Amino acid sequence: MIKHIVMWKLKEEAEGADRLGNAREMKRRLDECAAIVPGILQFEVALAQPGLEATYDVILNSAFESRDALEAYANHPTHKALMPFFKAVRDERQCMDYEV
Repeated sequence: MIKHIVMWKLKEEAEGADRLGNAREMKRRLDECAAIVPGILQFEVALAQPGLEATYDVILNSAFESRDALEAYANHPTHKALMPFFKAVRDERQCMDYEV
């Protein structure tokens, strides 16, 4: 199993929306990717919550049955279509993949 964790810190304003608006839009778009390829075992998207510690605004915590499944996800047109918007609204991105 491959864990795939990505975190984004967003710009205060971008694409005509504030940070929270863009975080919600990122979550909506990511949620649409939850079953785009076989082999996705876990797919959770969360937003920073007021009153709880968070240094990033959006997190994707996912698991794939294999490296091939993760690669299929990464190269899927629905996933690739996210990139222009995500790049426009993010300030920072962190990612870690690891085998369990």
